[in-house]
Amino acid sequence: MNVSFPATELHCDVLIVGGGINGAGIARDLAGRGLRVLLCEQGDLAQHTSSCSTKLVHGGLRYLEHGEFALVRKALAERELFLRSAPHITRALRFVLPHVPELRPAWMLRAGLFLYDHLARRELLPASRTLNLRTHPAGAPLHPDFEQGFAYADGWVDDARLVLLCALDAAERGARVLTRWHCAGARRAGPGWSATLQAAEGASEAGVGGRRAGELRVQARALVNAAGPWAASFLHRQLQGPLQVLRLVRGSHIVLPRLFEHDFAYVFQSTDRRVLFAIPYEDDFTLLGTTEVELPASGEPSAAQASAAEVEYLCAQAGRYFRAPVRPAQVVWSYAGVRPLLDDGAREATALTRDYRLELEAPPAGAPLLNVWGGKITTFRVLAQEAAELLAPRLGASGGPWTAGAWLPGGDFSAFIGAAARGEPAQALRQFELALGGRWPDLPASLRRRWARLYGARIELLLRPGPALPQLGAEVAPGLFEAELRYLHRHEWAATAEDVLWRRTKLGLHMDAAARSRVAAWCAREWGRVEVSSVAC
Repeated sequence: MNVSFPATELHCDVLIVGGGINGAGIARDLAGRGLRVLLCEQGDLAQHTSSCSTKLVHGGLRYLEHGEFALVRKALAERELFLRSAPHITRALRFVLPHVPELRPAWMLRAGLFLYDHLARRELLPASRTLNLRTHPAGAPLHPDFEQGFAYADGWVDDARLVLLCALDAAERGARVLTRWHCAGARRAGPGWSATLQAAEGASEAGVGGRRAGELRVQARALVNAAGPWAASFLHRQLQGPLQVLRLVRGSHIVLPRLFEHDFAYVFQSTDRRVLFAIPYEDDFTLLGTTEVELPASGEPSAAQASAAEVEYLCAQAGRYFRAPVRPAQVVWSYAGVRPLLDDGAREATALTRDYRLELEAPPAGAPLLNVWGGKITTFRVLAQEAAELLAPRLGASGGPWTAGAWLPGGDFSAFIGAAARGEPAQALRQFELALGGRWPDLPASLRRRWARLYGARIELLLRPGPALPQLGAEVAPGLFEAELRYLHRHEWAATAEDVLWRRTKLGLHMDAAARSRVAAWCAREWGRVEVSSVAC
């Protein structure tokens, strides 16, 4: 991925500012239509909001209560496309909703679940049903007062890797991706945009030229503002545009040692009528979230952290349902992301819409500017497609929509399992893992399983046919070998130990401080950047 540009101005069709899920998704779609795309991100890909979600592919059952039927329908229609396009980083997940009569009557929950089952076509996911929690395995960890519950299906995704795979797909289709490059300013110049990018420490694409070291001038025919929580400030400060209002809402999550042994997830109704998710996470843990705390206008999204009050809140709400106490002292990791929500006039942050808005500014004699407001992980593909449909005709691109049936990188297992690759995603993944065992029998089973679920068919870039162990290099930390670190730096823009341990993988959660420090030392020695973190998203 370290492609050197000439020491002159760089020309492209579209400059996209923001390397979260919206920016990466739009870059992928436009590159697939044959446009020259440049994506710049001031930090690492998915460094903030897009790696700090609840990691669900869902319609949003609770949004029905706020009348968001169109958004829920759109999101539900995307769930199975998600599961089919990336079976290595997604999975179907069954949720159990214990009934609390004082909060919502059973008829209301049944009606909501009926709509959830039928607002969009389902082929992979089962319908909802009623459970007897006194006999069902999901009832065992709960207080005995809970007698009835409801089960429904949604999906889970590795959110940070989803962003990474979209950027990889864009790059493989000709886009250029610059991480740790800040767009310091842009202005319309004739029929296009003239932008100045400035490199931060550890910037990818080393050797990019410009007027001075660490600066690059870009000439683009169109500009996309996909800066997420920074979109409004970027429009106002860097583009001298009007001041827009986004409601910035912090969602905090905590991770604890596994609270239950089965593979169901839970949806708990809170006393303030919010919902709390409890999800099996990384085999050994349970993920609890999320909160919704609105930031003041002066709040800085990059500084978001779970507060002590939020941790207390999440533990207290979970403790209302689980038999065993849930205490802040059990928390092994916490993270927080800031969601940029459209201000639709709702008083409470919990009622703000999760929908998105695309605003195209295309003056007759000027270059197009597309501002992306809001959005959520589940609808990223359709958002990107709509963005491309707005821009592509103005830039002379002839290609139409293409992403609905396309694999994300690593998701096509056909080279390993043949036609079965198009089957049911979970079954295809199991067959893929078996095929890997036959091809690389000496590779440790735990490593083979982890790599299958991170890299999918791209595992061939880490290993070649034949004996595996001599190719792995030194084991820098438990389960992390030099071969993987070199792959992540060479192919996935990883520049720091934090990139590796908390975004490209979640190995940081499984390591102690000494092991994380060894990874940081290796990265500093090999890549020239010193840092270590145990709390990054």
